[in-house]
Amino acid sequence: MALGTGTERVDLPIEGMTCASCSNRINRGLNKLAGVTEADVNLATERAVIRFDPAALDVSDLRATIEAMGYRVPDDDAVDSAAVEEHNRKVLTLRLAVAIALTIPVVAVSMIPPLMFDGWQWLAFALTTPVVFWSGARFHRAALVNLRHRTATMDSLVSLGTVAAWTWSTVALLFLGAADTDAMQGMEGMASMASGDTAHVYFETASRDHHPDPVGPVV
Repeated sequence: MALGTGTERVDLPIEGMTCASCSNRINRGLNKLAGVTEADVNLATERAVIRFDPAALDVSDLRATIEAMGYRVPDDDAVDSAAVEEHNRKVLTLRLAVAIALTIPVVAVSMIPPLMFDGWQWLAFALTTPVVFWSGARFHRAALVNLRHRTATMDSLVSLGTVAAWTWSTVALLFLGAADTDAMQGMEGMASMASGDTAHVYFETASRDHHPDPVGPVV
């Protein structure tokens, strides 16, 4: 399609970006479009500034391209950006506060031998589960979006690592007798695990890596 002599500029809001990999991916996708002369995607402002040739494509094509990559382009006229940003900040701050409050006792009881008691693994399980699946929900949603589009970002790594740690720990607790022994974590625990003496849980690993960024978007 032949390009026209003039260009237009559009500023589009984008929802669903969670890390620099997301913005870079959208930026590359837009700049590959025939008719786009320049695209700049900003993660911090959650917006894309695009200069394009209206003879080659229109704004609906730009929106369709972004949405095809798994992100959302809301109608600016229907969105109170300040209100949405404030709501997102409150939600993420709450999730961060809950994650910190629950993670501290999990790490303490898992890593400090004098604090361990019979069945402490069950307490770690109860406190870690909401951290992984509620406080860290945005990571899992973003990871699923990336998976559907055959790509990966830092969200994918966080989601995979924490779910793997939680899943193994839960299996060890429910089926492998991890709570039936008072063996300590740390170097002693690693040694006994290497020798096959007992199964161990790693709830502290799942919980401490799942703290949402209070200034990031809610997805």
